[in-house]
Amino acid sequence: MAEFVFKLPDVGEGTAEAEIAAWHVRVGDVVKEDQPLVDVMTDKATVEMTSPVTGRVIKLNGDPGDMAAVGSALVVLQIDGGAEEKPQRLNGEAKAVEGAIPAAAAPKPRVKVPAGTVLGEGKPAPAAPEPTPTQQAAPSQSLVRPEPKKADVLSARPHVLAAPAVRDRAERLGLDLATLRGTGPEGRITHEDLDTALLARTGRSISPAIAQRADVEPIKVIGLRRKIAEKMQEANTIPHFTYVEEVDVTAVEDLRAHLNVTRREDRPKLTLLPFLMLAVSKCLRDFPQINARFDDVEGVIYRHQAVDLGIATQTDSGLMVPVVRNVEERDIWSCASEVQRLSAAARSGAATRGELSGSTITITSLGAMGGVVSTPVLNAPEVAIIGVNKILERPVVSEGQIVVRKMMNLSSSFDHRVVDGYDAAAFIQAVKGVLEQPASLFIPR
Repeated sequence: MAEFVFKLPDVGEGTAEAEIAAWHVRVGDVVKEDQPLVDVMTDKATVEMTSPVTGRVIKLNGDPGDMAAVGSALVVLQIDGGAEEKPQRLNGEAKAVEGAIPAAAAPKPRVKVPAGTVLGEGKPAPAAPEPTPTQQAAPSQSLVRPEPKKADVLSARPHVLAAPAVRDRAERLGLDLATLRGTGPEGRITHEDLDTALLARTGRSISPAIAQRADVEPIKVIGLRRKIAEKMQEANTIPHFTYVEEVDVTAVEDLRAHLNVTRREDRPKLTLLPFLMLAVSKCLRDFPQINARFDDVEGVIYRHQAVDLGIATQTDSGLMVPVVRNVEERDIWSCASEVQRLSAAARSGAATRGELSGSTITITSLGAMGGVVSTPVLNAPEVAIIGVNKILERPVVSEGQIVVRKMMNLSSSFDHRVVDGYDAAAFIQAVKGVLEQPASLFIPR
């Protein structure tokens, strides 16, 4: 008998470490070759790793939420002396995190889910990532290699070792990494070190007496939930401008009911969302500054012609934002079908990286709990998000008469560094006008 040590390989992105998202095995388990061992998460993706050999697990290094350095031992297996080692592989496609965020009550994934986002969510077996030209020459290697970020380059600075996510968070908190003592491998600075420094600076902490009470359950913030927290903290640095407008949706609701009654059996049942998607897409033609993404590091605004709409979707693991591509080219039925497909994929954990990243504007809704008003949190780097509130029948004055109408508020937030308040209000007013005269949705300009 011999021992085989499974080490954390280079998962790309220029990072030196990854978070253990979830274990698929326990000590004592007998694993087969290619059987999943562990999910690890970087800033951009969650990757499922499989065993290159058959053997018995005799040691697991780390718990979910712990950071593991590239090259460090993750799993120790007891194998037959003659067992042949195969190259370690990364299986599965990362789940983007970029969009795991919106409504203030939630929030994306910067998941393929993350950051797989998004991440450890339902433990589905992800599909293999699309190979790069280099990987095509070596099919046994399936590495996720997103475009390098500026923070990745910074992580190579000498003397201060820290992952890009740690560096980004330290910058947002105003902490100088050079002044901190790292407790990670080789003195690497970790999120826990930032927490310690923040505590020393602010004095905020939970009383040990409270933390040790029998009726208090400590829950470590890891995986998707940690990514969501980081995304929300990042969004908190953006100056939000919130604008709320009430919309008379009586006519569009009547149209929706009629179309549902007369629809073909192969078509999905319509909600208000596809109508809002088309209205937003139609109005963005006159407001290109709103269908945009803002790189505040480089100081560049990227305006998009295609309307790639993020649809905030609540899952058991947290909020994800699947993306409906090219809404400007779709009809009402196509929008409804794609939302239905993507929402199901996100909830089951089967959404791909491409389906969970790259949105240019987001719609978020609390559904039946929509309330009267909300303050949606921007899905950075987007510059606009629209929140849907509850539809209520109430009396309104119309042409001097009191009538009962179906009314709904649209609660929207904008990045005030990029979008002026006047333009934000004018855009929402335009969307309101289209929804109140829904025939205009189907009339070409």
